[in-house]
Amino acid sequence: MDAQAKIKETVTANKVVLYMKGSPKFPQCGFSSVAAQILNACGAEFVSVDVLQDMDVREGIKQYANWPTIPQLYVNGEFIGGADIMRSMYQSGELQELLAKA
Repeated sequence: MDAQAKIKETVTANKVVLYMKGSPKFPQCGFSSVAAQILNACGAEFVSVDVLQDMDVREGIKQYANWPTIPQLYVNGEFIGGADIMRSMYQSGELQELLAKA
């Protein structure tokens, strides 16, 4: 299975997916840490994918959403954004509403 098919399968099979560097317990970059903390603050159940474990996925995820940076959040198969977008959505309450519908 190529990286694009693997990514599509992951984001469509799970309601909330965070592509990040490292894991929620041991993030490997500040933006990934913030993204995981936001989801935890929302009480969201989510699947995390450590892009550092698979270089094909690390590059493929950037093409999948046409978004150059990691982390990337997907809810119900839809690309939401990175850490900055998650932060502003969290502060406005929009992210909590979106996750409640997931």
